[in-house]
Formats: sequence, structure tokens, C-alpha cells
Amino acid sequence: MKDHIPGDKVEEIKSRADIVDLISEHVTLKKAGKNFIGLCPFHKEKTPSFTVNRDKQIFYCFGCSEGGNIFSFLMKANQLSFPEAVRYLARKTGVTIPERLLTREEKEQTSVREQVIRVHLMAARHFSQNLFSQAGKEARDYLQKRAIPESIAREFCLGYAPDAWRYLRDHLEKGKVPLTLAEQSGLVVSKSCGAGFASYDRFRRRLIFPIEDINGHVIAFGGRAIGNGEPKYLNSPESPIYSKGKCLYGLNRSKESIRQKGYAILVEGYFDLLSLWTAGVTNVIATLGTALTKDHVDLIRRYTGHVVAVFDPDEAGTKALTRSLELFLAGNIHAKAVVLPGGHDPDEYIRTFGKEAFEEVVTHAQSMVDYYIEKVMGKIDTLEEQKDSLRDAVSFIRNIEDEIERNLFIKRVSERLGIDQDLLKKEVRRSLSATSRFSESKPGILHEEKIDNVEMSLIQVMLDYPGKIPEVVQTGILDRLTSAGLRAFGRELIESFARDGLECFDASFLVDRLGKGMIREVLLKRMVDEIPYDESMADCILSDAVKQIKRKWYKEKHKVLRMKLAQAEETGDKDLCHSLLVEKEQLRREEKALSS
Repeated sequence: MKDHIPGDKVEEIKSRADIVDLISEHVTLKKAGKNFIGLCPFHKEKTPSFTVNRDKQIFYCFGCSEGGNIFSFLMKANQLSFPEAVRYLARKTGVTIPERLLTREEKEQTSVREQVIRVHLMAARHFSQNLFSQAGKEARDYLQKRAIPESIAREFCLGYAPDAWRYLRDHLEKGKVPLTLAEQSGLVVSKSCGAGFASYDRFRRRLIFPIEDINGHVIAFGGRAIGNGEPKYLNSPESPIYSKGKCLYGLNRSKESIRQKGYAILVEGYFDLLSLWTAGVTNVIATLGTALTKDHVDLIRRYTGHVVAVFDPDEAGTKALTRSLELFLAGNIHAKAVVLPGGHDPDEYIRTFGKEAFEEVVTHAQSMVDYYIEKVMGKIDTLEEQKDSLRDAVSFIRNIEDEIERNLFIKRVSERLGIDQDLLKKEVRRSLSATSRFSESKPGILHEEKIDNVEMSLIQVMLDYPGKIPEVVQTGILDRLTSAGLRAFGRELIESFARDGLECFDASFLVDRLGKGMIREVLLKRMVDEIPYDESMADCILSDAVKQIKRKWYKEKHKVLRMKLAQAEETGDKDLCHSLLVEKEQLRREEKALSS
């Protein structure tokens, strides 16, 4: 099967890849002792608890218990299958995975996502070639009119869809792309026509903006009509690889600049971003014709906790900005709001006044508190307006999780409304209490049955010093573990060592293969958080663990024998009593030998 990747290639990829470098593309990490820490990309947090250990090539979040190795991070962060994650890392590390001709059955089993990405890449290249051909002159003239140079057009892989109904469809057909796949990709539209169906290009006579995911894959397109076509902007529909509420235009290219400058500039449109980029402002991202969503905020938080939102000054832009501030508050992101003077949008403003003037406005941007007080609350003249503003303010403030930020809002809003701070705090608390009554509490992984620490220490020595595994086998101690899960995992470690040897033994990979549960969580936590110990200490831990586990096992066996003896005596079964007494004496001698 195509998804079968030779084990030696997986090992080669693991040996070449570095988990810190990979995760740094998604999360801002800082060195902290032997580990690296940052804000977890998988849950909302204010204090970094996401930990990466370079030596062991694993990550673990002490906040949400998510953890694993380099492959599992990619699978979780980018919604990839294991083979997709391996192939992605193979491309990054320069490892060649051998391919072979697929059978018909294997072709049908190939990932739809992988096929759709391939189709989008074909379309992006075709659109780009069109833009810089004679056919694209009209679109190039339009870019020149908007002051977007050719270098930027090429950097962002802009393209052109000619004014033809089947231009792209015919190109994909020549490339052996099935019509159904072209339709799934959103590039071709099919409609019933008489007794049959008519299929045609979605994008016609439009300047094309490829939309990339965080890894640089083209996953969708935006098209701006050239001339008076309607709608002015047209985006790809939702597809197996694209959801507009989860993607931000330009983030793949701006993420490093955002990290370096410490904040992101959020704008609304393609040309806003391209004009800022042309002027040298590169820490900029744009929404894709949709309101900001919680998923957008979660994505931004991977790279920065500070955002300057620059939206259009019209009513729609103002509403979008207000809604965005609420999401930033709920997402623990410090946001500032910019309404550019003179009614300009970002594209117009930077082309008219230049980079320095734009950056000056950004530097003096209002905090979200000031923006809310001045622009959202507005004038309050009547009692009804005061009541409405109070109700809206309570709804707004309840989203603020940071206590200092919340109290600052309460202070300013109470001053603006002319009401007592304590009254406003009381209303906020009441609103929060009402919400919490309806929230469902889900039992976390920590509510599972506890795992014996001594047994866990034994397994950890096997992971940290696999050369000790033969010693563990000789003791036969695994059969005496009380945890069935640890027994099974211990046997898997033994099998892996016997099969792969010391050189190819991969602790992080084996732990990552464990199903979700307490054992996996505790092992990952220990692996990133433990104090390094040398081999002599490992010998002591192993010896002590074996003794303690045996003592515990003997203690339990004695308890069971006492119960059986009591029952045998009660029933008067002398033969059974004799047999149990012999067994008890044998246990006593074995236990005594253990202590000597």
C-alpha cells in the first residue's frame, strides 16, 4: 500500500528531524533549563505549560496532558494521518521514501486530502503561469494600478483565471484528474443541464490569491473580479482540506516576523496584506472574507499573545472589530484597535502616507479598553441607554478571564456609566455564575485509577536505560505487577528490545503508541520533567523497585492465603488447610530470602 512506509525510513526521518525546530514553527518556545516551554497550541492558557524535551524528542503539556513525539505533534496540530506526517517530515529532512506503482485498490485507498492538495498545487501553478503570460496582461495591469509589484505577486504566487468556462477543467483533465476530484476540490462546479450535467470553472476572469495552510500547502483560492464581475470577491468553498473559519491569509509567510516583532497586525483583505507587505510591514495576517472565529484566535495564539486589529472604518468594519475584541479577550490575547484617520483602509493608507506613518498609528493604537469605552459604548444620554450599555458591558466583561484585565474594564466602564464598581462586579459575577451552572464538567484523565509509583519507576528505567531490559527479564518481575497496563507495556518494551536491539530502541515512539490514558500521561510527564540520573542510580532504582514490587506481591499473596485458610477451617476441610499451610510456609521462606 502507498501508506506503508518502510521502518528504516521512519527511523532515518526521526534521526534527522529535531522536535524543537519543528514545534518552533508552530509555537514560540523559550529555553527553560533542559527543556523548552511555550503556550500550548492545543488549549487556552496564560502561563506556558507546554514543554518540549530535545534529548528525548518528546513534548508534554502540563495543562491539558497532551503529549507525544514529533509525528504525533504534526498529526494533532495539522490534522494529518501518521503516513502524511511521516511524508511531510521526509520532505523537510530530505529523506526519500521509495514509491511503487499502485494497484487499483490501493489508488482508491489513497487519502482524499492528499489528492485534493495535489490538485490545488496543479491549479496554483497553472493560474500563476497564466498571470505572467500574454493572457494575464489585464490582471497584471490591475496589480500595477494597485501598486503591487511583480516581485510580491510572484512571492505570494498570485495567478489569473481567464474568462473561459472550462480553461482549468480542461487542464486538470489533461493531468488525469477525475472530474469528481476537481469538484471535491471546489475548483469545478457541476450543475444539472437538461438530461445531463454541465461542468465549468468556478474562477473566471479573476485575479487569483492562493490560500496556504501553515505548512505552505495551497488549500484554497480567493478570486478578485477583473472589471465589473459579481461578486467582487469569490473564495473556494469548504473542502476536505479547507475551512475558512480556521485559516488566516499570509500566516505561513508572516509567522517568523510575528515572532520577532512580538505582535501580529490583523487586517481584513488580501490587498490590505499585500500593500503592507510591499511597504515592508511583514508581521501581518488577514481574515478570508469571514468574521474572526475562536479557531482563528487559537491559531494566532500559537505565535503571539499580542494583536493590533486594523479594520475598515465603515459600520461593518466597526462591528467586526468589536466582535474580534471579544474573541481576543476570551482567548487571553492582548489586543489593540486601530481605526485609520481619514476613513482610509490599510491598503489606501499605507500607499498614501507610507510605512512610517502607518507604524506611528499602530504604535499609538488604543487599548481594547479605550476603544470599547469610546467607540462601542458611545454617547449615553438617557436612562434606557445606560441600562442597555450596562447589559452589553456585562456580556463583554464576562469573557475576560484575566482578573487584572477584567477589573480594569470594570473600573473604566463604571466610571463611564456613572455607577458603583461593586454593583458592576456583582452583575458580572451573577452572569458568570449563571453560565457555569449550565457548563458540563468532563472527568479528566487524572480521575482514572492510580498507578503504583514503584511499578512506574521500573518501567521508566526500562525506557531510559533499555540496556537494563535483559536484567528485568531475568527477575521475572513483570508477572508480579499489579497494573495490567504496565505489565502489557513492559512486555512490549521487551519485545521491541529483542526485535530492534539497543541501537534502534525508541522510547518516545513506544510511549506515543500507548492509547490515551494515565500510563501514557504519567510516562510522558516523567520523561520531560525528570531529573537526569546516571546508570549507577538506574541500577539502584531497578534493584529497589524489584524488591518493593516483590514485597507487595508477597503481602497480597499472604492476604489471599489467610482468607482461604479461614474459609477452609470454617468448612472443616483438613486437606485444603494442610495444603494452604504448606504454601504459606513456602511463601514465608521465599520472602525471607528476598530480605536477606
